[in-house]
Amino acid sequence: MRIFLLRVITILMASVFLYRLLDLQVVNTSYQALSENNAVLEIAEYPERGFIYDRNGKLLVANQPAYDVMIIPENVSPFDTLSFCELTDVSKKRLIYNLKKARRYSKRLPSVVVNQISKETYAKLQEQMWKFEGFFIQKKSLREYQIKNGANVLGYVSEVNNNDLKKDDYYRLGEIIGRQGVEKSYENHLRGTKGKRFLQKDRFNRILGPYKEGNYDIIPTPAKNIKLTLDSDLQAYGEKLMQNKRGGIVAIEPATGEVLALVNAPSYDPSILVGRKRTNNYRKLANDTLAKPLFDRGLLAQYPPGSPFKTLNALIALQEEAITPKTKHRCNRGHYYARGAFMECHCRRGTRNDLLSAIYKSCNTYFSHTYKAIIEKYPTPEEGVDQWKEHLKSFGLGNYLGYDLSIGRPGHVPGAAYYNRAYNNGGWKAPTIISNAIGQGEILTTPIQLANFTAAIANRGFYYTPHFVKEIEGDSIQQKFTKKFTSIDPQHFDVVIDGMHKVVERGTARIARIRGIEVCGKTGTAENFTRIDGERKQLTDHSIFVAFAPKENPQIAIAVFIENGYWGARWAAPIASLMIEDYLNGEVKRVRLEKRMVEGSLESEYLKPISGELFKINE
Repeated sequence: MRIFLLRVITILMASVFLYRLLDLQVVNTSYQALSENNAVLEIAEYPERGFIYDRNGKLLVANQPAYDVMIIPENVSPFDTLSFCELTDVSKKRLIYNLKKARRYSKRLPSVVVNQISKETYAKLQEQMWKFEGFFIQKKSLREYQIKNGANVLGYVSEVNNNDLKKDDYYRLGEIIGRQGVEKSYENHLRGTKGKRFLQKDRFNRILGPYKEGNYDIIPTPAKNIKLTLDSDLQAYGEKLMQNKRGGIVAIEPATGEVLALVNAPSYDPSILVGRKRTNNYRKLANDTLAKPLFDRGLLAQYPPGSPFKTLNALIALQEEAITPKTKHRCNRGHYYARGAFMECHCRRGTRNDLLSAIYKSCNTYFSHTYKAIIEKYPTPEEGVDQWKEHLKSFGLGNYLGYDLSIGRPGHVPGAAYYNRAYNNGGWKAPTIISNAIGQGEILTTPIQLANFTAAIANRGFYYTPHFVKEIEGDSIQQKFTKKFTSIDPQHFDVVIDGMHKVVERGTARIARIRGIEVCGKTGTAENFTRIDGERKQLTDHSIFVAFAPKENPQIAIAVFIENGYWGARWAAPIASLMIEDYLNGEVKRVRLEKRMVEGSLESEYLKPISGELFKINE
């Protein structure tokens, strides 16, 4: 009996030990992983970042080799810090800070201690690496810009920060991520997928070689190259014309919605945000709170659209049957729209305009009556203004348009709810908000919205979602760049387009005429207010011009906005026409006009707290 019990106890104890051994070595792999973590060093392998080309295949952004000095804190032995700092051209203070930062991040995982050393430094350091135990050099690539323009579209890359690490566990400290522009929006395509290389360590943490002959290494997935919709020559020309001015230019191909140029002024050379001086250069750009070179005016600035907005009010009125092309109104250098309230106009006294002449003469009186007719067609002003708003929304106003860059503003299209709040529920009607008739008042648009609704007019009632990427290597662009129809029937566009053509041929934008090209456009002067010491002050007006060309089968639609540019024909119209001529003809023959625009400067205007003379013209 005792022998039997002894055997049973022995078998039970052996079973418990066998079960525990099986659990530790086969079932539960956490201890194996922990063991391997101590014995195996994991190093990321990065694919080369994708190249960026313009619409014509011109290389815009490539890569150049760079090297980071990495450490694994637990492997670091005492070393000659002075020698290390001299070799890597880094201060002792920065080195100590980076070493502490690396230890806080992880004692066992690699961290960058000196980033982006030169090839020359790499060669010198490589010979001395045996002195610095726990350090190693990792090769990567930096962006190399082939052009000096388009920084706002291209964006830039920089090291990930703590917020990036929290949002996406793909990244590790010291890695690169796209910031702004195409680099940010198409980060997942441009970065590829990093691989892994495993190295065997001995019990003294020395590297012995590849772990299991590299059988567990993961090959990185190559990045994808991207072709933009941008015409880099047109972009460069636009930036040249906008020297010493502030504003934006947006050019779109109407038939596709492809953005041909997105000019921000002032701009900067994208190459200054590469390398070890990137941080200082970025700080200088960010601290320029007057010129704001990092503020993309084409996508972010919201301005009153001015007289180009009259074309939309004309289309809405035609659709709503509030007017016909033959509807006429008399102008006496303006009109009284309410008791004691007079709106000026520059038509001759006694002029009778129909819709066509009202467009090319930019008659404030005509469009005030037109806007009033739209609103008062409905039983209440609330219904009228909301219907007007719905038409504007169909042109992409009041929203972000859905383009493929990550920044933007929606602009503002006021409706009944807005005015009920502003005027205490019902204390308003059409004359109260008559400034909307001429693109002033509460209406706000971005330059890309101006260009987009101009493209919709050029297409006679539809537009494609504006976008900046034309092709992705081995992939298709997102299907969201679709055709969208406005709420205006196609037959109503002809008279408006004829009026825009006459604006250039015999109206306020004769300076924009191009021999051999039928240009359709509309000038604008937007009032510009600010507050100084709590008092509302009027500054020099903004210069605006929208256009498309040719009149039939249009190839380009453009919006130009010049801050403090006085009036539309002074700066915006000639700059837009030069852009059109350059794009359609491949050269500019109006050399004098080009010279005047390139050499012209508004810097003195931007230094004034308040402009001295206020220009009251109507365009």
